[in-house]
Amino acid sequence: MSDAWVALESGADPTERVGALRRAYDAYLTAGLVERPVRPVVAESWRRSARARVSPEGTAGVELDADTLTAYRESHPLARVMPLVRELMGAYAQDGEHLVAVCDAHGRLLWVEGPSATRGKAGRMNFVPGARWAEAVAGTNAPGTAITEDRPVQVFAAEHFLRPVQAWTCAAAPIHDPATGRLLGAVDITGGDRLAHPHSLAFVGAVARAAESQLELLAPPPAAGSVRLSALGRDEALLVTGGRKVRLSRRHSEILVALAHRPEGIGGDELLMELYEDESVTPVTLRAELSRLRGLLGPGLLLSRPYRLGIRADADFDTVARRLASGAVTGALSAYAGPLLPSSQAPLVARLRRRLEDQLRAALVARGDPGLLADWAYSPWGEDDLMVWRALAAVLPVQQRPSALARVKELNDWQRA
Repeated sequence: MSDAWVALESGADPTERVGALRRAYDAYLTAGLVERPVRPVVAESWRRSARARVSPEGTAGVELDADTLTAYRESHPLARVMPLVRELMGAYAQDGEHLVAVCDAHGRLLWVEGPSATRGKAGRMNFVPGARWAEAVAGTNAPGTAITEDRPVQVFAAEHFLRPVQAWTCAAAPIHDPATGRLLGAVDITGGDRLAHPHSLAFVGAVARAAESQLELLAPPPAAGSVRLSALGRDEALLVTGGRKVRLSRRHSEILVALAHRPEGIGGDELLMELYEDESVTPVTLRAELSRLRGLLGPGLLLSRPYRLGIRADADFDTVARRLASGAVTGALSAYAGPLLPSSQAPLVARLRRRLEDQLRAALVARGDPGLLADWAYSPWGEDDLMVWRALAAVLPVQQRPSALARVKELNDWQRA
């Protein structure tokens, strides 16, 4: 197959492929073996689903009630591009009796639209607004896997991990904030076997790119002289200044985080200690890095004596901290794209990363909202967080509690080992 992300190559027999996939699926569930024609992307997703203890006979859970859903999606960035999504996909969905769905970055469906009969069928498997279709709770599926892999993907028939979903085929593509690159969610088209075609994957990918372009057009122009720094969930920070985007090296990312955190400035000796674990690193090395960074940023942005930014930076990690300080836990979590420069070992970055994680975790546990706790627990950075899993298990409805309790037990066993 020329494209591993396409479920069915042109000319392939859907009926024959369905039979082969069902046999392979049964072999995986009974013996843990991955057989042909299972694609690598599907095999990896099955393994993630199994590690998350997703039940093959289960269904996605509905987490957002009508009132919560309405308020949440009205404030979500993707609400601004829904008219465009409907314009591009509406006729395609109606003519083919398909569904158009848009989810957030946590896999929660915000909009599910299409023919009423098709929506009724999908409703029986909880493919409805407010339901979470992240891989960790709904297994392999196009919106959940597109978010996990952060790229367009197609899922066909028995490639789905949940048996009740295996009558369907879907294709989804992630949508990002064009300014920061942060994942906002995904757009999906779901229907029958006719969607198992390379064109449907290309189509949904084009819609996602159009949505990103629309978001860029709708964004207010940056204020003159403004600087925005995005360093959460990425090892190489992104700096936006004067309409220009600069992707920074790992060391330059650490320097910018330090300077954004200390707007009053920081001396060379202190900055050296905050950035380098190795005490043998000399001030000359740091000055050379700062000189290269100054050349990259342009005049007037990086000042010295003490080292500081010429313009105060709007940093994403500061946004999270400010929202937490004001008690806006939901807003803080929505702005949290992951740990601060996760691979950095710079002492200052490690302290800031740990402090922000601890503060956000404590706020989530204190709030006790099952949806917010699940957003953290089912994220890549929260899957091993025992404190949050315990809090989630304590507040979930009884029928949704077993999988969370199983994860708590698993994490407890690992800690004892």
